[in-house]
Amino acid sequence: MSTINDVVLIYFEENPVVFARIEDISPDHKKDWYHVQLLMLQLPLQTVTWILRDIYIEGESFTMGGKKMRIEKVVTPERPDTSDDNDEDIVVSKPEPVKRPNKKSGKGAKVVSLKDRMKR
Repeated sequence: MSTINDVVLIYFEENPVVFARIEDISPDHKKDWYHVQLLMLQLPLQTVTWILRDIYIEGESFTMGGKKMRIEKVVTPERPDTSDDNDEDIVVSKPEPVKRPNKKSGKGAKVVSLKDRMKR
């Protein structure tokens, strides 16, 4: 079952539409129903509270306004296997230092004030 701080993908009519993070789950006065507070991970950020049965939080489909909805917990993909036999393929090198222009020579980039440009 999804729980607080889990990231979920919300499906609308079997199409994924938005990611959300579960902020809070609190029991409703009806048995097996919960108030689920979701932070919608879109712009602008928005918090909504849905009243859902426990099976809906687990991923079962439900309807909202006559439209089919579903919540699916997002599982982080496994990292590739980094066993010892693959270590010989890994090459680590130090990055070369960034060459900066000599400040005393007067050569280099010119600083342009955006504030002054706005006044024109």
